[in-house]
Amino acid sequence: MTKKIATREAYGTALVELGAELPGLIVLDADLSGSTKTSEFKKAYPERFFNVGIAEQNLLGTAAGLALAGKIPFASTFAVFATGRAYEQIRNSIAYPRLNVKVAATHAGLTVGPDGASHQALEDIALMRAIPNLTVIVPADAVEARLAVREAARLKGPVYLRFSREATPVIFDEDYEFDLRKAQVVRPGRHVTIVATGVMVSQALQASEQLEAMEGISAEVINVSVIKPLDVRTILESAEKTGCVVTAEEHSIIGGLGSAVAETLVENLPVPMTRVGVLDKFGESGSPEELLRAYGLDAEAIVYAVRRVIMRRVSSKA
Repeated sequence: MTKKIATREAYGTALVELGAELPGLIVLDADLSGSTKTSEFKKAYPERFFNVGIAEQNLLGTAAGLALAGKIPFASTFAVFATGRAYEQIRNSIAYPRLNVKVAATHAGLTVGPDGASHQALEDIALMRAIPNLTVIVPADAVEARLAVREAARLKGPVYLRFSREATPVIFDEDYEFDLRKAQVVRPGRHVTIVATGVMVSQALQASEQLEAMEGISAEVINVSVIKPLDVRTILESAEKTGCVVTAEEHSIIGGLGSAVAETLVENLPVPMTRVGVLDKFGESGSPEELLRAYGLDAEAIVYAVRRVIMRRVSSKA
């Protein structure tokens, strides 16, 4: 059975590791440390942990001040609060002056589950992508999440890190090397490119296996964990080889990974493309599995999207 670990768990683990290596690392939370897993850092380094309470604007403003004092602050809360309530602080107080603040947002996407629409951030990537100077990272599994946190701590400048609540399949081995500059081809293929991010990478891999077994379709799966800056070269090289592209994200199809890839293709290599993601609507309460299926974000939905885009590719050549 595939091992499952939530990326927020890996975030908490990475913070404790980095605490021993980086004495200037400070962790802040908005009264959610048990959920964001920053409570582990609090236990290990209580003098470097600050709970600002349910005051997200203050959370990010305080982080900005700490960065100006030479510290490396990780500011943690749920994604819907970080990007919604504190958007102005991220934009004006952190990204504009290029401060060394790491915004760590957990509980993103539909897989928040029963908490429902008010807590399911489906537009956070779009909001963060639009802010200049901000690096946007969405790890695919716990292994990558831990490495991404370490790289973010060493990167000079503002970073937005997106983590999931639900335990998701571990994809990578412990010897996996994370590169902020590169998207990873996790499964080579010839007939279609599936570009996925976050929890949808495991769904894309399942879809690629089904397509190969049932229909002989060879799908190349690319993990784009760094949404911004986007690794344009890897995507274009794959699209040129396969001739068609499907994107998959646990986010609105507006402004997220699908939009970033579409912008890249239309300007450089127009090929048939379709996006798997949440349509222009809010989430609702349910189990993560039920919601992914209901909103068309599971492996079967990706399989269907691949069939459609391949038909468009064939028709365009007829």
